[in-house]
Amino acid sequence: MADASPLLPPAPGKSPATAARLARCASSANDELRSFRACLAWLCVDHSSSPRVAAVGSWAVFLLLAVAAPAAVRLLPPVADPPPRPFDGQVQVSLTLPASLAYVSLRALLHRAGGLRRLLYLDSLRRDSEDVQAGYAAQLARSFRVLTCFVLPCALAEAAYKAYWYYQAAAAAAYGGSRSRRWWWAAAACCAVEVASWVYRVALFFMVCVLFRVICYLQILRMVGFAREFGRFADVATVLQHHRRIREQLRKISHLYRKFIVCSLVLVSASQFAALLATTRPHAVVNLATAGELALCSISLVAGLLMCLYSAAKITHKTQAMTSVAAAWHADATVHAFDNDQENPDPDLPPTAGYLAPANAYRVAAGDESASDDDDDSRSECSSLDDPKYVPFQANNISFQKRQALVTYLENNRAGITVYGFVVDRAWLHALFMIEFSLVMWLLGKTVGIS
Repeated sequence: MADASPLLPPAPGKSPATAARLARCASSANDELRSFRACLAWLCVDHSSSPRVAAVGSWAVFLLLAVAAPAAVRLLPPVADPPPRPFDGQVQVSLTLPASLAYVSLRALLHRAGGLRRLLYLDSLRRDSEDVQAGYAAQLARSFRVLTCFVLPCALAEAAYKAYWYYQAAAAAAYGGSRSRRWWWAAAACCAVEVASWVYRVALFFMVCVLFRVICYLQILRMVGFAREFGRFADVATVLQHHRRIREQLRKISHLYRKFIVCSLVLVSASQFAALLATTRPHAVVNLATAGELALCSISLVAGLLMCLYSAAKITHKTQAMTSVAAAWHADATVHAFDNDQENPDPDLPPTAGYLAPANAYRVAAGDESASDDDDDSRSECSSLDDPKYVPFQANNISFQKRQALVTYLENNRAGITVYGFVVDRAWLHALFMIEFSLVMWLLGKTVGIS
């Protein structure tokens, strides 16, 4: 990276070295978000300067490239009798609707979060460990490469398809002279407009999906670091505070993206069912020249939707796995609690066993060892409570109750990405797949006779 200092605000009460490392809180031209800002600027969604003028220009560019350009090329073709494109109208609608959803969602996300930095939770990253900060900075750079790897192949394939189609159209309409050159120039201009419109709409949709993936990856880094250092926490309250912080951020992420996830799922599913119905109807001409653009559109939309669903399910799985980590920690601490002698402690035991009860704590509390002494028979109940041998058992009992309460809390508060109360986990994805598969089989049964 061009600037090695992290994208974090200064944290109060830190050492001079840490304060210097976290000194830069404002965005700069060479920070980790430069690629995302450049992409937002090319998409005309960046409203950092002169918001009103930028908003008007952004809406104008969106309406021009996402709505006006494909409609004008379809209604006013450059040739009088172009080659047939039976699925072109369906492709344009299937791309424009998700692009409109992505544009409105992206503007709303940036406005509600207060900018790109706050949307990506960079301001709250200073409370995390250095491993989380370094991993998140690397993921920011990698995520833009992921965006490029998705958009660039689709753009190249679309450009090749449009160039082939317009070449065939111009070659069929040309009949020599100056008019032939005019048709070639018109075909080239229309081809460039259609490719630009395609790239703009696909990039808008993928931009929102990649931003959601980055935010989910931050929570995954936090959960991995939390699980790695779970046994080092000496206080259950620290564990609860850390878990509640992650749970609250997941709730905010779910609230921000739930409409986009649901609407994307509906639009992509509807477009795929419409494409299946159009390609399986009687007398449908399906080949690379006629249905290639439809296949490319379907691949782009499904890839973006799967990116969102996979990221949501992954962070939900990582968060719910904390219950297993807490149960294993609780069992390990309980088992080793009575294997560590206070006078001769075992250095191989985990740190949590150091403040727990000795091996004979339960027998001391029950009076088995005191029965061998004649003086113990005359002890009163009050004096037996003052016995120092009873104190480790009390400490162990309190610690056991805290650990058990923590495990119970995690079992009954399974955090994760939710969509209007439904947790996006593997079971939810399996149910969604079965519903989609049933609808596909029903549609095929109505069109091609599969029973």
